Amino acid sequence: MKTAKILSAAALAAFVALSLAPAAQAAGSQEKCYGVVKAGHNDCKTAAHACAGHAAKDGSTSDFVLVPKGLCAKLVNGSTSEGGDMMKK
Repeated sequence: MKTAKILSAAALAAFVALSLAPAAQAAGSQEKCYGVVKAGHNDCKTAAHACAGHAAKDGSTSDFVLVPKGLCAKLVNGSTSEGGDMMKK
């Protein structure tokens, strides 16, 4: 239950950051953030599927969302590399 709340909070933070920062969507000012995806809300394709919106589970470390640079490091379970730094615990 605690993990679900953490992942929900991380996804909400990413959503709010993206909606409040339209200027941050300029080319080169975003980064891929793995480990914070909500099921069905990933950006772009991965090795597991061919298009956005097909993440099978919350918090997948192989699916990503685009966030403003620097935000991913502040999100719980957020990692800029596939597979995630969160595995280092």
